[in-house]
Order: sequence, then C-alpha cells, then structure tokens
Amino acid sequence: MQSWNLSETNYGQVKVRPFDVAVLPLGATEPHNLHLPYGTDTYQVEAVGRLACERAHDSGASVALLPAIPYGTETNQMRFPMAMNLDPSTLARVIGDLVDSLATHGVMKCVLLNGHGGNDLKWILRELHLKTPVKLFACHWWKMAADQHARIFEDPGDHAGELETSMILEHRPDLVAEGMADAGALASTRFTAVNRGWVEITRPWHLLTTNSGAGDPAPATAEKGRALTEIVVDRLAAFLVELAASPIDDRFPF
Repeated sequence: MQSWNLSETNYGQVKVRPFDVAVLPLGATEPHNLHLPYGTDTYQVEAVGRLACERAHDSGASVALLPAIPYGTETNQMRFPMAMNLDPSTLARVIGDLVDSLATHGVMKCVLLNGHGGNDLKWILRELHLKTPVKLFACHWWKMAADQHARIFEDPGDHAGELETSMILEHRPDLVAEGMADAGALASTRFTAVNRGWVEITRPWHLLTTNSGAGDPAPATAEKGRALTEIVVDRLAAFLVELAASPIDDRFPF
C-alpha cells in the first residue's frame, strides 16, 4: 500500500494525515499508430504521476495521486474506430466536480497532470479561477523536459512517434506491437498560413495521417524513455514538494 496513492490507501491513513496537494492525471483512449495501445496517454501520465508523487512523498510532501481519467477530447480523431470522446465542456464539468470534491475535503492545491494533447486545460483554469478556492495548476508532462528532447531523441514526433514509443517501451513494453508501425508521415493542408502555423485549425487526423501516427517511431528505445522519465519525474517531484510547502495567502502564488 502506498499512502500517497488514493486508490491504494485507506481511510485509516487519510484520517490521520490530510493531503496538501492532489495530482489528477488526465489521459485518453485513442489509436496511437498501429503499434501502441489505445491507453498510451493514460499509461504514460499514470507512470509519471506515480513516480513523481512517490518521490515527493519520500521528500516529506503530503501529496495524493488521484485515479486517472482515462478519457479525453477526441473530436478530431473520431473517424478512427474506438476513439472514445469527452467533449471539452464535458471534460471541464468532470474536472470541476472533482475540484469541488477537493475543496469540500480541504485540499486546496491541485495539479492537473495532462497526458493528452487534445485536452485543452488553460480555459478550464480560467473558468474555475473565480469559482473555486482550490489553487489549480496545469502540467502537460511532456513539456517538462522539452528543453532536453533534442538531446534524447532524433525527432520526438507529435503522436506515437519516437518519444511516445520510447515511453511505452520503458513502462509497458508488453503492449508494443513490434514491426507494425508505419512511418508517421503527415499531410499538409492546402493553406500556407495553416502549414506555417499562422492560422490554427482542429486537425482532422484521418486526413492528416495514415494510421493516426505523427512522427517516425523507428528510433525509439526503452533507454530513451527511461532518460525522459527521469528528467520529468525529477522536475515534477521538486515542484510538488515546493507546492506542498507553500502557504496560501493573499499573494499566492506570487
């Protein structure tokens, strides 16, 4: 039993040691090229959250890892079979209800630990800002080591590429279908402004990709996944320790 893992702990533990910080992992259920499991985003964020919360706990922080939400926003992947969608407004309601639960229980700091690029959280933080006393932080775990991607990867890729394949090879190698992936090539739109990033769209992934992959997974290794995980966990755990120790006052978080 891990006392920092809400799924595993019990009332006897929680009753005597309230939590200062809650970590809510947000995953997804969607295809990841031909070789990675539909639960890739959830497996990754659960691994990062578990390891970071354990390290923060071992450093003295009172943190709670909440059970992961295994569904996310999939409106642009719905042409792929069994992509399981929560509309952005639905996801916001789920998060809002869980944050209300934390407020009721006196847990006033929460990190939304995101593992899915389709989960747009910034507007949710803005909407909840004046509606809850809970101090919210959004963390997209893969961004925590973005400054090290070029050192670790040839090309991390955008979806089921070298980065994500390396992570699953490290954390769930039993679920990687070796030799099945395609090259993850991407199509361009007919608009220069969109291709250059000057104008944004919601990308229809069945037109953008061949098999939902964006980025070549061929160079992926478990060692690369391990290296990335260590950096992310180290940085996230340090933040959780600092957050748990920080008092909430009129100037928080400044």
